[in-house]
Amino acid sequence: MTVDRKQLQEILKKANQYARKQAKESGASIYYIKNNKRVREDAEGNKFEIVYDSAGKRQEFAYHD
Repeated sequence: MTVDRKQLQEILKKANQYARKQAKESGASIYYIKNNKRVREDAEGNKFEIVYDSAGKRQEFAYHD
């Protein structure tokens, strides 16, 4: 079975929606990269940019699209 580009995009969209739903229901955060920035989105939908300083210490700042 071959899948064209449009079908593949729809499959990936549904997989993304399902993963987000599962994470939200379990109270887990999801992590991804957007605009070359590391982002953590908590179960309530709050977004935080993750930044590491020169010593390797992790910091989070509110992220706005």
